[in-house]
Amino acid sequence: MSSNSALPSRSAAPAPLWVTAVEFASRLFGVVAAAMILVSVVVVCQMVFVRAVLHESTIWQTEFVMYLLVAAAFIGAPYILLTRGHVAVDVLPLMARPGMRVVLHAAGTLIALAFCGFFLYASVPWWHETWVSGQTTSSLWRARVWIPYLSVPVGLALLCLQLLADLWMVLTQRSHPFGLSPEDVL
Repeated sequence: MSSNSALPSRSAAPAPLWVTAVEFASRLFGVVAAAMILVSVVVVCQMVFVRAVLHESTIWQTEFVMYLLVAAAFIGAPYILLTRGHVAVDVLPLMARPGMRVVLHAAGTLIALAFCGFFLYASVPWWHETWVSGQTTSSLWRARVWIPYLSVPVGLALLCLQLLADLWMVLTQRSHPFGLSPEDVL
């Protein structure tokens, strides 16, 4: 069973420019998400030092880390999909014939696309309202919430594009559904 995203291409034709651009953006956002997680670890360590060693209160650290980790999840989701780093149950695809794998992959991708598309549709006005109204958090820090909330529509938009790119690559036989070659069977 193979889960490597660097599978040899099934077709000699290169991926179209839009797929290459979406994959580049997904990789870039993956690096940004990793950096966000690293920054949040540093901020938590700083917060512990300030509280435990200096015996001072903290104002912004907890809220900052909370928003940063949530943003990292949304921003990093397309990279996880691209590299097949998500949790997957391959029992049914491994039992299916290669043609049925394409059908299963297409059905699953379309369901995921509908789900992500719905939440993208709902998140844009939600984010826009916080931007226009200038909402801030209720803490002493009073952070503008449109900044962390922006990660939701941006991450979901790129996730939808990555889902479309993945589906297109499978339907045009340029990659294997689920990252499984026809030889991978249960």
